[in-house]
Amino acid sequence: MRVFFRQIEVTGLEHVPGKGPVIFAGNHPNSLIDPILIITTCGRIVHFAAKDTLFSTRIMRALLRGLGAVPLARRADHGGGQVDNDAAFTAMFDALGGGRTIGIFPEGLSHDASQLARFKTGAARVALGAAARGAPVVIVPCGLTFVSPKQFRSRALVQFGPAITVGADRVAAASADPVAAARLLTDDLERALRGLTINAADWETVRVLDAVRRLYTPRDVDLDERVELARRFNTHYPAFRDDPRVRHVVDRTRAYQDRLDELGLGDRELARGVDAAAAARRVARYLTLVLVWLPLMIPGALLHLPAVALARFAGQKLTPRKDVIATTKVLAGMAIVLTFYAAATIGIGWRWGWPWALAAGCGLPLSGYATLRVLDGMQLLRRGLGALIRALRLRREAAALRDERDALSAEIVRVVGEIRPAGLELMFPSTARDAPA
Repeated sequence: MRVFFRQIEVTGLEHVPGKGPVIFAGNHPNSLIDPILIITTCGRIVHFAAKDTLFSTRIMRALLRGLGAVPLARRADHGGGQVDNDAAFTAMFDALGGGRTIGIFPEGLSHDASQLARFKTGAARVALGAAARGAPVVIVPCGLTFVSPKQFRSRALVQFGPAITVGADRVAAASADPVAAARLLTDDLERALRGLTINAADWETVRVLDAVRRLYTPRDVDLDERVELARRFNTHYPAFRDDPRVRHVVDRTRAYQDRLDELGLGDRELARGVDAAAAARRVARYLTLVLVWLPLMIPGALLHLPAVALARFAGQKLTPRKDVIATTKVLAGMAIVLTFYAAATIGIGWRWGWPWALAAGCGLPLSGYATLRVLDGMQLLRRGLGALIRALRLRREAAALRDERDALSAEIVRVVGEIRPAGLELMFPSTARDAPA
């Protein structure tokens, strides 16, 4: 995951119990990437429920069993008829009863839409069933947000929300009316997860609205306030997106993001201010890219760059669904790179001896890491000397962009105040807006 994504940001780990039975329930926009992200960031061993058709091939069966997945039959995959999931539910009940954790995606299937699908009640029924057997179950919502879900070296955000306790009151309600109790718990989970995910028409809108939210939010607000504000922006934006004032703000924000990318800065970094030390670090980073990482990349370029190209081809051409493109790229990239490494190491050992093969086996991963660094800095390399000049003049250019940031932030505050729906109170009074961030 750290190879495929340039940045994985994790928030809300304080909501994940260190022990005891937990159900992790997340949105599902990116196929096998989603459970792996939760598994690798939550700090617990998680057994995910996965549709049984995924276990049909030998490779996927070995991978899913290695991840501790539990096969679950869906009616849609078996002609709409009755399916038998008694063994799957027993396995999940046993895991929770033993104080372990399971993972379920309440949407039921992976999809490439930027909005949540309707939730199914499976997670709620498992939670209520385990609680009725005496397990003190909590459900932890997991919000997964991807800047560019299918793109290599993109960014991902993993948010763990406050746990939902499945207490005696819910168990009693389930014994009286299991269907209504499961639906009520599912609705509570859906509301919690909507607060952790950005639901918009497309991923570019997600990116722009996230930037608008950052520019609107004052400094030092709580995470739950940030989440609530993101929910509000995405809920009300469709009703106002054709307003000329909103279109102007969106276009101006997009241009601001492009200028940030040109300077190689993040919004948070710009808001904190770029001092002489930060400018010096930027120059050093550029020189390191050119003088260290680029030379280290070259020896393994004949292996790594074709592997990247082949993985990209596999993701686009060898998968029937858009939501599994990233998964295909990850699996194909791993297989191709490891095959290339093995072939190169054996070939070098055969031709020049095993000491050289050992050196190649150690040097190729380092060259691979250098390749990632060069790919991340490709925009800087394309600009050549101009990028170095820009880095040397970073403080001056950042000061001008900071002025644009302040003006854009003020305009966003003004437009939100003018168009907000009647009866919707502002989260932050104007007196708190002396330093937006």
